[in-house]
Amino acid sequence: MADKRDYYEVLGVDRNASADEIKKAYRKLARQYHPDVNKAPDAEAKFKEVKEAYDVLTDPQKRARYDQYGHQDPMAGFGGGASASDFAGGFGDIFDMFFGGGSRRDPNAPQRGNDLQYTMTISFKEAVFGKETDITIPRTETCDTCRGSGARPGSRVDTCSSCRGTGQEEVVQNTPFGRIVNRRVCSTCGGKGRIIRERCSVCGGSGQVKRQRKIHVKIPAGVDDGAQLRVSGEGEAGLRGGPPGDLYLVLRVQPHEFFEREGDDIYCEVPLTFAQAALGDEIEVPTLTEKVKLKIPAGTQTGTYFRLKGKGVPRLRGYGQGDQHVKVTVVTPTNLTEAQKNLLREFAASIGESTQEQHPSSIFERMKKAILGD
Repeated sequence: MADKRDYYEVLGVDRNASADEIKKAYRKLARQYHPDVNKAPDAEAKFKEVKEAYDVLTDPQKRARYDQYGHQDPMAGFGGGASASDFAGGFGDIFDMFFGGGSRRDPNAPQRGNDLQYTMTISFKEAVFGKETDITIPRTETCDTCRGSGARPGSRVDTCSSCRGTGQEEVVQNTPFGRIVNRRVCSTCGGKGRIIRERCSVCGGSGQVKRQRKIHVKIPAGVDDGAQLRVSGEGEAGLRGGPPGDLYLVLRVQPHEFFEREGDDIYCEVPLTFAQAALGDEIEVPTLTEKVKLKIPAGTQTGTYFRLKGKGVPRLRGYGQGDQHVKVTVVTPTNLTEAQKNLLREFAASIGESTQEQHPSSIFERMKKAILGD
């Protein structure tokens, strides 16, 4: 008895550990050292040690005596580790939980249909103002002929005699460590739990058919590129009376040739002449719905932004709209006449500016000097 390890040490728990903590530690170690999983030479011995510690510490009376006497309890009999029945009996439920058993799902229970995804491209203004349209999607639907049963109308559907309707069959294997019971999908019915004698001629026994379905969708105002909308109940049909899945619309918004969008705000750029920027003016600016007047103060610099309040995108989850931001860019005139150039020279002189006018010939002369090294 002296060479036995402390049970708490075996399970790696504190002496004040709760029953749940002990159970959790045991499950982890049992899975680690189970001989069907761990092929190490000492795996069986460690598994028996873990099982023995678990049996004692989960029994309130045995645990109390162990806490008082340890392994020297005169009334010991704490169990001799894991026996063959442990693998097929008490441990069986935990083994099933770890390795694919556990609770058995009813193969005939209703099952929800799969969700579908549809990518839809819309214009810039459709995203801003919303739209209603019809789309056509391929999806799986319940067969109208057999109403999803998969059997020819009027024919008989039998419960599988191999699995008795559970959809699973048990395979018993005798090992040196005991009797192991494994569960797997029934090979007779394919996990369905029933046998269809005469299949439906329309769906071939699957209970479902592929169809092209037209769906009316509403796109709310204010959606943006990449937005995802859920259309409830328009996914694929469920099985055995289960609810249908949902349809998810993924929106792709085409860019606009004049407007750009950032969140709920709209941005655009308009040109100004030198005279408009210097003297001020009132110009017309396009918005998403109309043209509006915008006053340009005298002396406006290129790159200046003006805000048109409430002329942006309707807020998708709230009230009101964003704004429109107008950037003005002063355009330098080209192809001036000599008279126009003289006017500009006079203007520059009047404000004390001196200009070093560049002529094409002078540019070529400087390039020539650079090449010759002058």
